[in-house]
Amino acid sequence: MKSSVFNLARTFGAAAALVALISLGGCASPQPAFPESAGGEAAPVAPDADRGGSETNLATFKADTIQIGDRVTVTFSGLPTPLLPHEEQVREDGQIKPPLLVQPVTAAGKTVGELQDELHRLYVPDLYKTLTVTVRIQERYFFVGGEVRMPGQRPYLSQMTVVKAIQSAGDFTDFGNRKGVIVTRSDGTRLIVDCKKAIKNPKLDPPIYPGDNIRVPRRW
Repeated sequence: MKSSVFNLARTFGAAAALVALISLGGCASPQPAFPESAGGEAAPVAPDADRGGSETNLATFKADTIQIGDRVTVTFSGLPTPLLPHEEQVREDGQIKPPLLVQPVTAAGKTVGELQDELHRLYVPDLYKTLTVTVRIQERYFFVGGEVRMPGQRPYLSQMTVVKAIQSAGDFTDFGNRKGVIVTRSDGTRLIVDCKKAIKNPKLDPPIYPGDNIRVPRRW
């Protein structure tokens, strides 16, 4: 009888020790870390990306300021003998070479009106007694890619923002990460925009400039 009781107690003690050991092991097990809870919308982003929202290191962009890479058209009127329009892309040094002028002219950084006035001074009165110069910047574009319904090149309009740019591309797909939209400026500056917050607060919706590349990553 005593032997049976002793064996039962020993068996019960071993079982209790096993349960305790399993419990301790479970507490010590590392838990997997996820960027978001069940709905997970946070996708990994490049470590050099700036999470400054609407903040950017770029100077304030003026819609009529000529930029490197812009294609400009210079037309001449008021001449007895017509002069053909001059079309040229602004070179990397920021200059263009209008017809009949000996030296190139710096165009980048100037407004359309400023370049028109400078060209007028260079042509009149040294080359012509009277002349009207008109400068026009050809249509500009930005790019939207990733999880949008109509990715591709889009014409730039003044007062364009990240949210408006994505809407112009057909809006987010069902898999688009609305919290981690990556904007890459033409000068390489990057920022990440939370469009969920930007829709509610326009101050968090940064402007878009010509040449910008907007990418909507796929959410996890």
